[in-house]
Formats: sequence, C-alpha cells, structure tokens
Amino acid sequence: LWRRRRAGGAGRVCVAVLGDVGRSPRMQYHALALARHGRQVSLLGYLQSRPHRDVLHSENIRLVPVAELSGLRVGPKLLQYVLKVLVQSVQLLYTLLRIDQPSYILLQNPPGLPSIAVAWVAGLWWGSKLIIDWHNYGYSILSLSHGSSHPLVLLAKWYEKLFGRLSDYNLCVTDAMKKDLWVNFKIKAVTLYDRPASYFKETPLDLQHSLFMKLAKDHEPFRPRAGSPGAGGSAFTLRDGGAGAVLRAGARPALLVSSTSWTEDEDFSVLLRALEDYERFIEEGAELPALVCVITGKGPLKDYYNGLIQKLHLKHVQICTPWLEAEDYPLLLGSADLGVCLHKSSSGLDLPMKVVDMFGCCLPVCAIHFECLHELVKHNENGLIFRDSQELAKQLKMLFLGFPNLEGKLQSFRENLRESRQLRWDQSWDQTVLPLLGTRE
Repeated sequence: LWRRRRAGGAGRVCVAVLGDVGRSPRMQYHALALARHGRQVSLLGYLQSRPHRDVLHSENIRLVPVAELSGLRVGPKLLQYVLKVLVQSVQLLYTLLRIDQPSYILLQNPPGLPSIAVAWVAGLWWGSKLIIDWHNYGYSILSLSHGSSHPLVLLAKWYEKLFGRLSDYNLCVTDAMKKDLWVNFKIKAVTLYDRPASYFKETPLDLQHSLFMKLAKDHEPFRPRAGSPGAGGSAFTLRDGGAGAVLRAGARPALLVSSTSWTEDEDFSVLLRALEDYERFIEEGAELPALVCVITGKGPLKDYYNGLIQKLHLKHVQICTPWLEAEDYPLLLGSADLGVCLHKSSSGLDLPMKVVDMFGCCLPVCAIHFECLHELVKHNENGLIFRDSQELAKQLKMLFLGFPNLEGKLQSFRENLRESRQLRWDQSWDQTVLPLLGTRE
C-alpha cells in the first residue's frame, strides 16, 4: 500500500493556505502557474472573498474549501487558542486526506500553526513532497500583540523552527529572509520575489472612466465636483459629447491609493496625520490639487480607522475605504497618481506585495521604512521612503506641486518604472520554482 501511494499523484499539486484564498494572491499565482504547466491543482483554503476570475475559469484548478472555525469564545484566551489549533488541525487534515493524492503540497506560511505539521503528516500519508512558501514568520506576527517573550510566541517560534525543517523545499520572498532562515533555522530556501501578474499594468483612459463611473455609484469622492463641466462624468474623467472620447477632467483631484488588511503591522494614523498636514499646506496657500485618497481592503481594524477618518472633517482631502472586486483592484492601481504603503514587516524580512503590484502598474510609491525595503523601493528612483507622518506630508507636497503637469519627480519615477521592464510573475516562477518540481512526478 505504501509503495502504491509513493508512486501515485503524478502531475497533481495541492496549494494550501489556512486563510482566505481570495486574499492570498501569491498562492493564487502559484496555482495558475502550475495549471499553465498542465498540473492538476487543488487550491485549498477558506472561501470568503471571490478569487480572481482566472482561477475560477481554469480547468486545471479545483477550489477545495476548508471549514472555517467560529464561535470559540468560552474560557481563558490561552484555552481558546489551544482549542482553535486542535480543531483547525482536524479540519485541515480531514480536508487534505480527501483530495486526490498529490505529488507535492505547496503550503503558505504564515499561518503555519497548525498547518505545517498537518501538511507534513498528510505528506507522509500521501507520499507527497512538502514545499513551504515563507512569506513571513508566524511567531513575529504573534509578537505584535503579545510581546516577544510571551510563552505563546516562544512556542510558535520553536514550532516553526522544528516543523519548518521537515519540508523538502522552501521558497521565501526576500534574500534577507533566505539568509535568516539559514542562520537561525538551518533551512535552505530559494528566493522567489513577489512579482506583478500580467494584469497589473497602466489602465487605458476609457477603462479608467468606466471604473470611476462604477465607483461613483457608491462613493462620493468619485463624483464630479459641483459646478464642474461634464456632469455625466466622474471627478477625474468626462466623455466628450461630440467625439465620444474620454478626456481627463480639467482641474481634477490627484488620486492617491493605498491598500491594507487593516492589521497591527500597518499604522494608518501615519497617513491620516500626513493628510491633515497636506490640508494645512493648501489652507496656507500652497498650489496643490485636491486629493482623493482610496484605501482598499478588509480587516479587523477597519471600523476603528473609519471612526478616525470620520472625525477629520477635511475640505480639500476626501477619503474612502471601498472593498474592490479582484478584477477592479489592478484597474484602480493603473489609474492612480501615487501609491502609499504603510506596511511595516513584523520580522523585517518580507516585502509588501501591494508595492510590487503598484510597480507593475508603473505607479510611483511612498513607502514607510523598514529593514529590507531597499530590495524593492529605490529611494528617489521609483519612489520615496519616509519614516514618519511629517516626512510623508512633505513628500506629498513636493510630488503634487503643480499637478497635473507632466514634469517633476512623480513623472520621472513613472518613466523609470516603465523603463525598468521588471520580470513578471510567470517568467520568475518558471525560472525559480519549475526546476524544483522536476519531471511530472
């Protein structure tokens, strides 16, 4: 029986994440890359948000839902956590043992507790090789809310170190993490940088107009300003009545975009304070455009920050926090004037995927500083790095002075991004991951 299991699974791969598949773009990209090479893929995780349409339409990808745990609110927090891990372990193992036998299990970490141990056990049962894709460390995320010396954090670190070594192959997102995995965990990994998918690109003006008109139905900042010409248009675009062509609105606001999962590792009060300073610059007479700031995403702290936003009462800056469909998010990035990233890595070793996507759309970025950010954002070349809200406010003022003319830093950053012709995900994946999989075993 054991030999039969070892021989099976040809051409099949399980891509697993103990999280929302729709908000795990890198794992969706893995699944699509495997499908492109003719592998049969079981994409396993929580099905909360709709995955990208390419995933839904692929004949080689089957979505496998993991039952989501809710309602464990009894007893001390530590007991709740232990019970949650035990129940998740049973649910995940049950799901992994019901899929068609895979030759590889490709697992996202974090969250690694309990998924690494469970995937290893399932791999033993199926005779599958385990590949861990290290996006960050679970213990470093736990330490944000518990502190680095908390017993739970120390246990999580020990667990990741022990079970991480049981994998057959390891991928990671930066060279800094590759080095750290070897020095501290004795785990050999291959760096697979996050790269933009092919649909992250500059958005043509007619598609921008369609997107803005769609968003204007639910979000005030996208509607035309009172008294502006072309009442049928958006705040940013209008359709020429004669020729029917889409034009940019004359005195349009600048469009600033950020995205977040609304968690502790991103302090959005930094951006809100910078926007208050920006408002003050305009009140003091600086020739700056009105600003529309769009912050996309879902997460636990969204209501908290929406409460702060409502207290701001800004006249020249409008903020909205929509949840976008997977297909609309690239269109928004490709239509924006500037991206802002507030991701501060809990480990200092992972890079923000949102910046990768923004760069795919040739969108310049202002990003908050952390240890290995220089592997992605080149200060004064494709964007700017800031350390606090005052520095960000000064950067916004410098970049938007004289907007929307096509001179100055903002435009030169965009030109540099256009000329860089960065690798796309498919090319990078083929060079880095495909050799690990060998023949179609």
